[in-house]
Amino acid sequence: MKPLIGIVSLYDEKKESYWMLPGYAQALEEAGAASVILPLTEDKEALSRFASLCDGFLFPGGHDLSPTLYGAEKSEQCGVICPERDNMERLFFPMALETGKPLLGICRGVQLFNVMLGGDLYQDLPTELPSGVNHHETPPYDKPAHRVKVLPGSPLFQAVGVEEMAVNSYHHQGVKTLGSGLEIAAAAPDGVTEAVYLPEHRFALGVQWHPEFSYRSDESSRKIFRAFGKACGGLF
Repeated sequence: MKPLIGIVSLYDEKKESYWMLPGYAQALEEAGAASVILPLTEDKEALSRFASLCDGFLFPGGHDLSPTLYGAEKSEQCGVICPERDNMERLFFPMALETGKPLLGICRGVQLFNVMLGGDLYQDLPTELPSGVNHHETPPYDKPAHRVKVLPGSPLFQAVGVEEMAVNSYHHQGVKTLGSGLEIAAAAPDGVTEAVYLPEHRFALGVQWHPEFSYRSDESSRKIFRAFGKACGGLF
């Protein structure tokens, strides 16, 4: 039986609707997993049911996290926030983590992992940590933007099998102070943290780039989803 992975829904505040980029579900399907979209809710009983039902959890990209989650004031450069999603993930992430089931965070997802574990963020890399590295590419979003160094021993290295790889990139915020228990799995040439993991967890990996955009053309992106899918099925 295919492992079932819960993907936290994206939210369109203009249309007041849930939505999802197809690449997340399609990449998981290619990796041998099935997926369901989890609606945004603060109902703890519903969240507990999600946590028990699914074999793993994917926290995707999306809005900027509210700086209040890490005890900071919102700067002028901080982008649009989504209280509905902030409120759900603030409750749901600890539940998902406590299950011990595999977790994958992408873009906002890696930032969520960091903040939920006590870390904080750069609210705007171009103004707070300017560099020549292109962290915010233009379409199409499946093309390489810069390279990252992958740390041996991390689940990312176990998945992709290389110490350096090219990644796409579409973000303006990033990990600043590392959250408790997290270790760096990859970094950009300018020192920006590009991936983190929890070494004490069976599989808890967050990446700052977007493998859901590049999985069709990039083998390393496919390997990340395959490793996650295998972990959800108890095979990684």
